[in-house]
Amino acid sequence: MKKRKLIVLDIDDTLTSSEEKHTNSLLYAMDKFGIKNVDTDWRNYANATDSYIFKVNYEKTFNKEFSLEIIPEFEKIMTDYFIGFPDSKEVLGAKKIVDFFIEKTDYGVCFATGSILKPAYLKLEQAGVEFDKEVLEASNTIFTREKIVQSAINKAKIFYKVEDFEHVISFGDGLWDVTTAANLDLHFVGVNTKNVEDFKKKNVKYHINNWEDFSLDEVEKVFNIS
Repeated sequence: MKKRKLIVLDIDDTLTSSEEKHTNSLLYAMDKFGIKNVDTDWRNYANATDSYIFKVNYEKTFNKEFSLEIIPEFEKIMTDYFIGFPDSKEVLGAKKIVDFFIEKTDYGVCFATGSILKPAYLKLEQAGVEFDKEVLEASNTIFTREKIVQSAINKAKIFYKVEDFEHVISFGDGLWDVTTAANLDLHFVGVNTKNVEDFKKKNVKYHINNWEDFSLDEVEKVFNIS
């Protein structure tokens, strides 16, 4: 089926129940680099991405410029630690809804995460969520959420052989996901319950507790998509 529209999916606590062990793995990797006393209120960072959080704390700790050349070592430490946790589970209904988008609709699917790349692969694989690596963008070489999402969209254009998508709907569980969608002028759907108050403050038009609550017909009606 020709893909005329696009779904952009965050991963942690949007598709997979993995936020807590992701955070633990991120902090563990920074500790192994000698970085202590990390501010874990991600709202205090200009960009809520692994690479940017690592950069800020690295420069604060060592008083020298951060280099992306150390990301591969950081990624390996983080991934090896992440593997030690029980496998990631899907957010209820996630596998089924991704299959539905891919097989039954004219929506393409791509993935945009603030995570480092290899743990992102693991989360989706462990949860059994179908994905193509060609349409997944992470934070290894990109610090900002906006550039990550835009890169995922650009990859999707190539993958689906589309010059442009008629509509793009972004799904996420956090305040930064709402802000990113607004900055890129995308439709946004909130997922999960932990940031409902933020969604309300940001006047999010459509929110689901999990994917079993999702209705494509309702979303298209809300955003006037035909």
